[in-house]
Amino acid sequence: QVQLVESGGGSVQAGGSLRLSCTASRYTYMMGWFRQAPGKEREGVATIESTGITRYATSVKGRFAISQDNAKNTVYLQMNSLKPEDTGVYYCAADERSMTTIQALGVTPNYLGQGTQVTVSS
Repeated sequence: QVQLVESGGGSVQAGGSLRLSCTASRYTYMMGWFRQAPGKEREGVATIESTGITRYATSVKGRFAISQDNAKNTVYLQMNSLKPEDTGVYYCAADERSMTTIQALGVTPNYLGQGTQVTVSS
């Protein structure tokens, strides 16, 4: 099992910035962030693999940046130029598999955090 501890959510006005952090209890190959807006399905936001490979949802490219500290099993999500449509619960995710494998299987990552609320007001 892997425990994920998230921090950094909050409320901000449109155009503002927030930084999310997530620390895993042990190493995993992939870590990242998913989010769920009210009334919508959970979607992938950004992921990073221990090789450095990153993936972003089209809607956040150029605004969000994911990074990792492998020594600390920690992943960060810097969110800039936030929009009201970025509002939702953000979940840290981790898995021993790559996102290519996870997406090919049509499954969600094995480990998800409790979630942290991000609210962007217009």
